[in-house]
Amino acid sequence: MSTEITAVKPRVRDYILHNLLFSDDAAELPDDTSLLDRGIIDSTGVLEVVMFIEETFGLHVKASDMLPENFDTVNAIAAFVERQRQAVA
Repeated sequence: MSTEITAVKPRVRDYILHNLLFSDDAAELPDDTSLLDRGIIDSTGVLEVVMFIEETFGLHVKASDMLPENFDTVNAIAAFVERQRQAVA
């Protein structure tokens, strides 16, 4: 796992915990937990996460990238951010 992904994960997890779960307990959100299946995010929540990614990491997320495989877990979001960073580098 790259250092970049490792650095992204805590920021993504913290955002989801504080803004969607309203919690400080990282144990509530393992990196591989399905955000969709647990009802943590819905279509509006995905848009909130997308706005966070765009503002925090300076990336543009296309509508065609807003798929469950990119936004269903902390791991998936971090991997998506890393792929997007590499694509613009």
